[in-house]
Amino acid sequence: MAAARSMENEFLTRDFSAPTKSETEILIENLGVQFPDKDGGEPVTALQNVNLEIKQGEFVCLVGPSGCGKTTLLRTVADLQQPTSGKITVRGQSPREIRLQKKYGIVFQSPVLYDWRTVRRNVCMPMELMGLPKKYRTETVTEMLELVGLYDFGKKYPHELSGGMQQRVGIARALAIKPEILLMDEPFSALDEFTKEKLNEDLLTIWSKTNKTILFVTHNISEAVFLSDRVVVLSPHPGRVSAVVDITIPRPRTLAVKNTAEFNQLVTKVRNSFEGV
Repeated sequence: MAAARSMENEFLTRDFSAPTKSETEILIENLGVQFPDKDGGEPVTALQNVNLEIKQGEFVCLVGPSGCGKTTLLRTVADLQQPTSGKITVRGQSPREIRLQKKYGIVFQSPVLYDWRTVRRNVCMPMELMGLPKKYRTETVTEMLELVGLYDFGKKYPHELSGGMQQRVGIARALAIKPEILLMDEPFSALDEFTKEKLNEDLLTIWSKTNKTILFVTHNISEAVFLSDRVVVLSPHPGRVSAVVDITIPRPRTLAVKNTAEFNQLVTKVRNSFEGV
């Protein structure tokens, strides 16, 4: 009971204060991940000798060809997949410790909303499961819906929303527990180009307001350059870090930067960083 009360108090005092960006948030050292072969043969190596350091408050995108291990790397950081070799530390702790402390917010390609719950109740659900006070839950849901621009849609059901709006609900739900790290696995890939670009802009606005560390998986080079501070390029199978490209475009960014020479040069630089190009 005392431990539960301590966790509740910790949640009630979380805020979106800006990180220093000088401290290491996620440290990945010599990481390897293998999967058993379904036919009993040699294990399949998904990731090999991956080394990466992510600072607090950074926006980092993972790109690479299909099957290079982008999602596997994200899932390993999230403690949804265990490493075969090497290690990951998050603020000096293990991914499992961070997950149990509810310091991860995770957004997948599909928002996986509950059809029988309104938007407000979908966003509220993680806090309900944690047993947080009703007043706190109500205030936080309102705050999150305002943040993602869906305050007026709180009483709607998922089937009444567009795909882009549903994904916003997923982002609001992930942020509702005020995590320190937001992990996003191709969250906009199933959307049309116009909706995707609008959500890219919205995500940068949300990031600027919340100061989260974001690790974002995408197969879209243009999206990665537009969003991130750094683009991490993974090699073809097995996945390794083949390049890290610093994105020097000033912030705040709008879609207009995609028409600049600097943007196009960076897109080309990332594309040419793929092994075999």
